[in-house]
Amino acid sequence: MTDLLITPEDDAFRKQIRDFAARELDPDTRAKVARGAPLSREDFLGWHLSLHAVGWVAPSWPTEHGGPGWTARQRMIADEEFFRQHCPPMPGFGLKMIGPILIRFGSADQQARFLPRILSGEDWWCQGFSEPGAGSDLASLRTRATRIDGGWIVSGSKTWTTYAQYANWIFCLVRTDPQVKKQQGISIMLIDMATPGVSRRPIRLMDGTEEVNEIFLDDVFVPDALVVGEVNMGWTYAKALLEHERLGIGGVGRSKHLLERVRGMARAAGLDDDHETRSRLAALEIDIIAVEATTLRLLAAAEAGRPLGAETSLLKIRGTEIQQALTELALDIAGQSALPAAESGCLEPPFENVAYQFLNWRKLSIYGGSNEIQRSILAAQVLGL
Repeated sequence: MTDLLITPEDDAFRKQIRDFAARELDPDTRAKVARGAPLSREDFLGWHLSLHAVGWVAPSWPTEHGGPGWTARQRMIADEEFFRQHCPPMPGFGLKMIGPILIRFGSADQQARFLPRILSGEDWWCQGFSEPGAGSDLASLRTRATRIDGGWIVSGSKTWTTYAQYANWIFCLVRTDPQVKKQQGISIMLIDMATPGVSRRPIRLMDGTEEVNEIFLDDVFVPDALVVGEVNMGWTYAKALLEHERLGIGGVGRSKHLLERVRGMARAAGLDDDHETRSRLAALEIDIIAVEATTLRLLAAAEAGRPLGAETSLLKIRGTEIQQALTELALDIAGQSALPAAESGCLEPPFENVAYQFLNWRKLSIYGGSNEIQRSILAAQVLGL
């Protein structure tokens, strides 16, 4: 597909990214990403360490905290090219979520303690936001922190906690004041997963994997030094965090990567001249270009210091709809080839993992605030309804 970023400077930067990925990415990891297979902790961490070695692991961080100083355009190019080269996407809980929140709201001690370890990969973070009774309506959370001398006792549970099986730290939204309006009594706390009272139980998904988990917090002590910013300001911090998360959920690089993979499937199935298949591919390409242009505008606005608001909800909705539509088209093209052959139990290339990816990506329109919630945000904040 045609790239929006075509200046000579952009081309030189793209070549630098492409050459690095070709040289540094482990071939086995590349092959897994190319065929849409589930990735291991070692796959993610190996690529993380390669990026860290050249200072590229946190593209959006300020240079004083270890970022590479890339522009919004360069970050977009790098994201797209890494996907094109079949690099694993970096789990964002440390690099894209709690890291930026600590940079913006954390204490100097928290920044000095945690930011270098996020960059180096020594700490793997997971996100403790959703609860059994508080998913997209996070303000209804019931995990409670009770004040004691020197800190807090936290009790409650979190669910849908992605990659918690790999994590050694979790950042949690907890209720620190039950007497005020629900959004005003919430704080963000940093919890060592090895703390007594923290336990984990995997959740088996319909794709057969266990990448999400339940987290249980039973009278867990959290010292005052691990409360982010001011007590009871967690909702404000979380909104800022979710704006950044939704900006990335647009997933232009990932969508372009999958679009090319689906085109390859169409050729393999003899459907590259089929009118319906070509029409669906063309419509999805147009949608990706539109999301790319919108993402670039919002990245530039964020770089200029303008706070992001409801616009990120639009990216979240359209980006995830496009990605799900691509998996649906892939499944339609593959047909019965997406299922294991009865005699061998093997999947037929290039259609292996098509069913897995289709099932796994049903989550895209749910996490980060469901698309229904995003539409409500747009209706209220943009249309005034």
